[in-house]
Amino acid sequence: MTGCFDWSGRRNKLVTDGLNFPSNDYIYHGLARQGARIVSAASPDGFTLPVDLVVDAIDEETQLVSVSHVAFRSSYLQDLAPIVEKAHRVGALVFADLYQSAGTVPIDVRALNLDFATGGSVKWLCGGPGAGYLYVRRDLWPTLRPAATGWVAHEQPFAFAGGPMRYADSAFRFLNGTPNVPALYSARSGYEIVNEIGVPAIREKSLRQTALLMAMADEHALKVNTCRDPQRRGGVVIIDVPNGMEVTRELARRDILVDYRPAAGIRVAPHFYTTDEELDRTVTEIHQIAATCSV
Repeated sequence: MTGCFDWSGRRNKLVTDGLNFPSNDYIYHGLARQGARIVSAASPDGFTLPVDLVVDAIDEETQLVSVSHVAFRSSYLQDLAPIVEKAHRVGALVFADLYQSAGTVPIDVRALNLDFATGGSVKWLCGGPGAGYLYVRRDLWPTLRPAATGWVAHEQPFAFAGGPMRYADSAFRFLNGTPNVPALYSARSGYEIVNEIGVPAIREKSLRQTALLMAMADEHALKVNTCRDPQRRGGVVIIDVPNGMEVTRELARRDILVDYRPAAGIRVAPHFYTTDEELDRTVTEIHQIAATCSV
């Protein structure tokens, strides 16, 4: 969506949050070649980001604000409403990355009046890789002309007309090349299951189990790098131990599936199908392996 904007004028500021996923920031910093001025609202501790720090970075020169709903590194849940309010008040738009939240944290993009939202199916939506989604506020469609485009975005794609792009009047204007049809079909079952259970029910169980995970970690004197406040916590608990990468590899060998993020720790992500007994085993194994794992 960044290709829809002109960065050559006075309103050339792009605010990104200090916990944003690296791929997002790679794209944003590339826009500096087009005149964009990238400003990152820094996290004070590498794990949390008080919303005021993002809001204060937004001003009349801001064109776009990009924020992760839930931070990939710490599972910090950002309060999007004040960001959208400030951005719209000064004439800026807001782009929310829902990759780490959709499917486990309820969110209503229309109620929030979000301008853009994106994510994928590989995480909480249980749909596998290769199937992403993009939400664009409906009234913005006619005003946006993506620079990164392709034949499927054309108003008559199968005419294969040359010359300048004539954008479709529908949401197809935001596509580019041939869609990944097999991935889209494979993602449907995960969406259907999550929708049948309901995200509010998934969230209720998630909050209980993430609190349980942190209590278990505390019992073993394991460091937790996830916010204790349930209103600011996504669906993951990060447990930090020495030699976390090696511990994670040993857990995989024991058929315990977690992942590791540098400068954060081991990410444990219970979903609707996870039992409390599995959480107990996971934390116990982390403790035992960390105690014996050599440098």
